[in-house]
This record gives sequence, C-alpha cells and structure tokens, in this order.
Amino acid sequence: MATVITYSPAVTLVPTYECFNACTYCNFRVAPGTGSWLSLDQARHRLAHLRRHHSDVTEILLLSGEVHPRSPRRAQWVEHLYQLAKLAWDWGFWPHTNCGPLSEPEMRRLQTVNVSMGLMLEQLRADLAVHRQAPSKDPALRLAQLEQAGRLGIPFTTGLLLGIGETPSDWAMTLQAIADSHRRWGHIQEVILQPYRQGTRQMTALPDFPLTQMPAVVALAREILPDDITLQVPPNLITHPNVLLDCLAAGARDLGGIGPQDEVNPDYPYPSLATLTDLLSRHGYCLQPRLPIYPKWLHSARIWPRSQPAAVPNPPNLV
Repeated sequence: MATVITYSPAVTLVPTYECFNACTYCNFRVAPGTGSWLSLDQARHRLAHLRRHHSDVTEILLLSGEVHPRSPRRAQWVEHLYQLAKLAWDWGFWPHTNCGPLSEPEMRRLQTVNVSMGLMLEQLRADLAVHRQAPSKDPALRLAQLEQAGRLGIPFTTGLLLGIGETPSDWAMTLQAIADSHRRWGHIQEVILQPYRQGTRQMTALPDFPLTQMPAVVALAREILPDDITLQVPPNLITHPNVLLDCLAAGARDLGGIGPQDEVNPDYPYPSLATLTDLLSRHGYCLQPRLPIYPKWLHSARIWPRSQPAAVPNPPNLV
C-alpha cells in the first residue's frame, strides 16, 4: 500500500508586507510606512475569483508582516486580520493566520475566525546576527507563543529555519522545546523544516543551507518529536527530487501549502501537482490534499461562529 503524503491546496493573502522586524535574510518585508494594506474589497474580489475558478483551493493563509506592539495602528491591524479571516470564512474557505507574536487577547480574538494558526520558532538562539534588528524573533517570546496557543487549544504549526547561523545542536534544542510544549498541550499539528535559500531581496546574502543535510534533519526531528506531530518539508525549496524523496524516507509526511506563489520565498516557484504526483507515485507514495486543520481537531477547535469577544488590548511587550 502506498504511503500517503499530504499537502494543503492553499492561496496566500498578505494583509501587509510592512514589518517592523528587519531580519537580514528576509525576501518578504517592506519597511513600515512604505507599503499598503490589502483592503477588504481587494480580498473579497480575489476570494470571489478563487471560489468561481479554483474549486480545489481550501486554505486561505493570512501571512502578514508585523505591526509594532506600541504602534497606534496595532489594534487596527489585529481587527483587519480578524475581518480578513472572517471574510475567508464567508466565502467558504478555511483560514489559517501567521502574523507574529500576539498577546493573549489578540490571539483569542483571531482564534474565533481561524481553524488553525502558526508561528515559526526558527531557532532558539538569542545571539543570531540575522535577528539583531528583529525584536519579535526573541526566542523566549516566540516559545511563549507556543505555550499560549496550547493553553487556548489552538491547532498550531511551527518550525525551524535552517541555515541562519545556528548549529546542529541548536536544531535539537529547538525541536526538544517544541516536543515539550506539545506534550503539555497536545496542540502542535505540524513542524516545518525549512532550508534557507537565497532570494533577490534580502539585506545580507547567506549561503544556502546544504540540501543534502535535509534528510538528516528530518530524521533528527522524527526522533525527537512525538509521533502525532507531522513533519513538513517545502518542495519548492528542496529543488533536488532525490533529496525530497530522501526526506520522505526519513519521516516527512507533508509538503505544506501549495498554491500560486510562496510569498516568503518568491524566487522559488512550487512544482506542479502533476510533477509531484508523478514523482511520488513512482516511489511508493500517494499525494493527497488535506485541510489546514487536522482531523482530530475538527470537532474541538474553538472556531467561528461564536460570540464576538471584547476589543483587543495589551499587545505583547517588545523593545
């Protein structure tokens, strides 16, 4: 019997590319005040088009740059994320938001209109040069977000960014922290293992993470993480088919969201579903679509519709 490999038929909506962090490897960000926000009318037009012409799409990934916690626009931004997710619901899609650290009231607010949420831990190293101008990449703050999501019962995605100055022992430390949080709360659906690949817009060009190391990272993650956490690898960044197959052999079982464009890595287009299906089927795998919420959560996630919570105060404290 073929081994099932899943993916999410997804389209990304970007509420804003503006972000107060300045990670030196980023190919997504624009500086605060230099971009625009996706309007509800623009989102509605795109969602209507997707509903009419792309019936296979199920997930709307709301992937946003971050507004500073002390910005006068912070509350407006959180409310905008809420309205965009609700709009996706209204058009029959399944929203998943990844927007950086949130206060508990903010996370509770967005929880009501998302089937799942996410935040990359990246690495639990506080001294990485690439994060010196990125206050919300503080490891303690991001790890606290995993705990907060667990307390709130939010199905959650997190992951590691590989090749940003860390060591293999750092991988184990970060994976162990994820495992410990999941054992406390049982809320981590999947862990992404994402190799850094150079783009055309980053401030500092890092060397690409060696793709030949990916299967060993997958094997390490499978050894450390509980069995009910799915390992995800991105097929557009793992550009050598044999390496992708080796990652699957080592325990990866999901290819993440596949859609028109990877907004974080726009220089790396996704392979077609036909190409992936053919590659996998020739090696004993069966590619199948999934929802952004895993089956065990379908009857317990605290999602829309439900009574609207109070206004959102108290964003997380950042320098």
